[in-house]
Amino acid sequence: CIRDRWQMDTCIQCNQCAFVCPHAAIRPVLMTEEEAAKAPATLPSKPAIGAKGLMFSMSISPLDCTGCGNCAQVCPAPKGKALVMKPLDTQLDKAAAWEYSQKEVAPKANPLNKKTMKGIQFEQPLLEFSGACAGCGETPYAKLVTQLVGDRMMIANATGCTSIWGASAPSMPYTKNCKGHGPSWANSLFEDNAEYGLGMFLGVKQSRERVEDMVKAMLEGELPEDLKAALTDWLEQVNDSEGTRERAEALTAVLERYKDNCDKCAALYDEKQFFVKRSHWIFGGDGWAYDIGYGGLDHVLASGHDVNVMVFDTEMYSNTGGQASKASNIGEVCQFAAAGKEISKKSLAEICMTYGYIYVAQIALGANMAQAVKVIAEAEAYPGPSLIIGYAPCELHGVKGGMTNCQNEMKKAVEAGYWNLFTFNPANKAQGKNPFTLTSKAVDAEKYQALLANETRYSRLTRAFPERAKQLFARNEQVANDRYEHLTRLVELYK
Repeated sequence: CIRDRWQMDTCIQCNQCAFVCPHAAIRPVLMTEEEAAKAPATLPSKPAIGAKGLMFSMSISPLDCTGCGNCAQVCPAPKGKALVMKPLDTQLDKAAAWEYSQKEVAPKANPLNKKTMKGIQFEQPLLEFSGACAGCGETPYAKLVTQLVGDRMMIANATGCTSIWGASAPSMPYTKNCKGHGPSWANSLFEDNAEYGLGMFLGVKQSRERVEDMVKAMLEGELPEDLKAALTDWLEQVNDSEGTRERAEALTAVLERYKDNCDKCAALYDEKQFFVKRSHWIFGGDGWAYDIGYGGLDHVLASGHDVNVMVFDTEMYSNTGGQASKASNIGEVCQFAAAGKEISKKSLAEICMTYGYIYVAQIALGANMAQAVKVIAEAEAYPGPSLIIGYAPCELHGVKGGMTNCQNEMKKAVEAGYWNLFTFNPANKAQGKNPFTLTSKAVDAEKYQALLANETRYSRLTRAFPERAKQLFARNEQVANDRYEHLTRLVELYK
């Protein structure tokens, strides 16, 4: 077993290692000088960049790290990598440092913008130590969402890999912060997950509307100025995500002062769980979203309600051991496509864009971390349905060198033109901006074929049926070319 070791002197504090870690086993830590002085010798630190007066360290849990090496692979530090993989038995002394960083270092307000690639990693991940495979391409997406809005998330999770690593009995990887807030999570079935998530949203919506009516009724009477101000502030921004926790806490604190002598205040205080605007998410894989759950997904997105869908696209039913889905590509070899799939992949994103009012985006962490953060923040803030499709390499892809190259494979897929990065944000139309943004480039034929050859889900077709592979791979590339040309036309169309 190999674990990572932080090299403080060469670290540039970019936080990319923590960003891509599938198991949240490596995290940046900000300490006061006093906390740093008391830290174990195995938790060295240096002045934090962008956080004056604080010390920076990178804390690693040797017992929770799976040794995938994603962190070391993405590290851009010059003069030698800032992370070096070492045998587990040489790193066990770091366990005390991890415990100190998580239990003795006081939580701090994020000194950076949490909607940036570096800044978001100073937010506590509320998904940790899951049952995912080492190097998993899915969990970093979910972890990132929890860092942005995890303290008020409600998750409806389709059956599949996301429900397996998301609820690995007897543990639950979703956790809570120091205030006791964290995601609520539930799994129903494979085929009805979108409807299940919409039901969660509608139930909370009805309850919050009842609370709104209570607030409006209270504002019609005479009230103390502090109570009136808190009620008015909450009501005017009731459906705004930004600052919702702070407004909820402020209103709760004021009501607590008056509830013993005011029946209406007491009744409203009892509904305080609905003061915060929940962030509703529907998680699932491509088998659910493209295939068996598509009818429900289409209905839910078309409803116009403020729900966020995150599709973890591995291009196959990963939890079944690699089965063809409508997300599988031409020439891909998997169950029920043993001689290579002949039909092209369904363009779920483009189908949903035709509605005109659904926020739609495709992302790939290893290719563009900044775009991924921007997309998730925009989708959550968008007052309507959103669909994010994240490219997620899987160990069943058979990437050469193993899943330590997961993030690099995402980068290769985008650079080759195999996977496109784009955003369709309907909110931009009202501001006179182009709602469609394409942030990836055209197909590079040489890189494209090299990418296919780098994964056994494609390369084994070459070994078994070389002529068929040549034909299917050429069609695969041509479809990618056609798709890119179509996307470039959309940029012009939406101007």
